[in-house]
Amino acid sequence: MKPTRYLMFAAAWLAFSMVAQAGDVKVIANPSVGASSVSADELKGVFLATKTSLSDGSHIEPVLEKSGAAHEEFLKEYLGKTDAALQTYYRSLVFTGKASMPKTVGSDTEVVAYVAKTKGAVGYVSSGAATAGVKTLEVK
Repeated sequence: MKPTRYLMFAAAWLAFSMVAQAGDVKVIANPSVGASSVSADELKGVFLATKTSLSDGSHIEPVLEKSGAAHEEFLKEYLGKTDAALQTYYRSLVFTGKASMPKTVGSDTEVVAYVAKTKGAVGYVSSGAATAGVKTLEVK
C-alpha cells in the first residue's frame, strides 16, 4: 500500500472509530424522574452541581462511575472535562461549601442498582448495559 493510501486508510479508520464511540453511553434515571428527555446543557448542569432539578421539577441526584470507558466517554461528550479536571472541580465546590461530592460507584451494574433504588437518581452506563428497573433518558 502506498504511504498516502495508508494515511487515508488510517484517517478513515480513526474517524469511523470516533463515530462508533459517540453513542456508547446512555443516560439513565430512577422511574420517579418525570422527564423522558433532557437537554445536554441541563445534563451538564446536573453533573456539575449547578442544577438540582430538571425543567419538569424533578429533584435530581447524580451518580458517577469511578472509571472505565463509559465514564470517560460521558465526561468527554457531555461535560467536556477529563476525570482529573472533574475531581479538581468537585474538590473546589466541597472546599468552598457550595456542594458535596456526588455518589460514585464502580461499574455499570452498580450504577443501575443505585439509580433503580434511589429516588431522583440520574447516571450513565455503557450502551450495552442491562438497565432493568430504570428508565433511559433521551439527551437532546
